[in-house]
Order: sequence, then structure tokens, then C-alpha cells
Amino acid sequence: MNRTIVVERAALILDDRSLDGLSLSVLAESLGVRTPSLYKHIDGMPGLQRDIMLRAKTSLAHVLGQSAIGRSRDDAIRALALAYRRWALQHPGQYPMTVHAPASGDDDDASVSSSISDVVFNVLEGYGLLGDDAVDATRFLRSSLHGFVDLETRGAFELPVDLERSFARLTESVVVALDTWSR
Repeated sequence: MNRTIVVERAALILDDRSLDGLSLSVLAESLGVRTPSLYKHIDGMPGLQRDIMLRAKTSLAHVLGQSAIGRSRDDAIRALALAYRRWALQHPGQYPMTVHAPASGDDDDASVSSSISDVVFNVLEGYGLLGDDAVDATRFLRSSLHGFVDLETRGAFELPVDLERSFARLTESVVVALDTWSR
């Protein structure tokens, strides 16, 4: 057993049970060890949560980056939106940990958070959006995707209209907005 195994198992438990269901005793039991043994690999629950958050942000950055490779503008936005939603649905417990700004003074968190925004900034360059315009557009894109995904992962969409259709319409609305952003 090592730190990576402990964090990976905790992330899986988190996706199955939510943060309220993750405890060191549950984690230790799932690994077949006693709780004190975990402290060789993690810095208590706060350290474990930070490690899961860094892992989750790294994973999300990778998935988003892969989705945009070889695509530009509208196609890149569509692929990025689908990848974002798919990742969040596959990792409902970890997803909330990806939406927070980096903690002050946490260079690792700042670096991995930056890797997520860099993917988005690179895609937005295809629209000619740079500087403050890119920041505004990133906030718009993130708010749109997060709003939908957060509500979906919390089970808030109960109306009898197909979610795929609704998400496709949201994505197309984002594409239209970005196409006309700097006009």
C-alpha cells in the first residue's frame, strides 16, 4: 500500500458515498488495514481531501485537454462540454472538489487549477478571445457547464424532457454566444 493507492481508493469511495460517507475508518476497512496505518500515507482527513482534490483536478484537466486536441472553435467547445459533463457524472463525489479556486499559498493547487483554465484559454483563442475577454468568456462557459452539471449530479432535473437534448441546447447556446462574443 502507498499514498497513491490510498488516495485512489478514497476517491472511489467518495464517488460512491459523497464526502459525508468518506471517513478514515471506512477507507481503512476497504483497504483491509486499521485506521492508524493510514497515517503513514496521508496527513489525516484534511490531507486526504486535499490529495483527492489535486487528483480530481489533474484528471479533469487531462480529460478536457484530450477532448480539445485536433479541434477548434465550436467543435472544441462541444467536445470540451461533453468531456466536462461526462467526467462529472463519472465522478459525482469528486466533482465538487474541482470547482474551488486554489487555496492561497498552495502552489500545487494553483498549478493544477491553472492547467484546467489553460485548456479553456487555448480553446477560446480560436475565437480571438484573449486577456479580459478570455476571462469573461471562461467564466461564462464554466458557469453554464457547472450550473447544468451541478444540478444534474444532485438529481435536480426531474422534468420529463430528455437531458441529452437539454445539454445539447445549452452547449449550442454557448457556441452561439462565443461566436458573437467580441462583436
